[in-house]
Amino acid sequence: MNYPNKIKKEYHKNIIYANRGMDLENIINETNEYYLEKDIALIYKKPTPIGVVKVNYEKGQQIEKAYFATQSTLDYNGLYRGKYIEFDAKNTLSRTSFPLSNVHPHQIKHIRNVIRHHGIVFLIICMNDMFYLLNGPDFISFIDHNERKSIPYEYIKEYGYPLEYNYSKGLNYLTYVDLIGGFNNEEK
Repeated sequence: MNYPNKIKKEYHKNIIYANRGMDLENIINETNEYYLEKDIALIYKKPTPIGVVKVNYEKGQQIEKAYFATQSTLDYNGLYRGKYIEFDAKNTLSRTSFPLSNVHPHQIKHIRNVIRHHGIVFLIICMNDMFYLLNGPDFISFIDHNERKSIPYEYIKEYGYPLEYNYSKGLNYLTYVDLIGGFNNEEK
């Protein structure tokens, strides 16, 4: 950009990859608030378990040193129509595939456990400016039957459910939970 007196300034956008999923999480948090307000479902973001080592009381009880107490499982859990639900929000910048490294081994183990105990488990993936719900059993099936380190976008389009964002209702993922959970529409 050129300013008066021919001074040039360049601006560089700093991308912080650690927080790239926050927009998706904010959308899901707003959606869950809508579900709670309308008494549709009880779904909450789980806090990351931390152990506090040092607190600065002069700065209003600011935590200065902490550690992760245990490995967290998935981001969200709750109840919908009498069934346990658990899911994770994932973002990828890749346009061709979803890296399996985005899902940690302990999370994959946890997804298997939720399936084994007949809970509803899935991933909400933001990819190519679209949102998809990928059912836990389809995710695990891909892992069990492929050697790849990423899920091709074509697989996500074929097995995932495209989610639409609505300004007032958020990301209506429960429409597809009805399908994967085996709910009958008359039960609502």
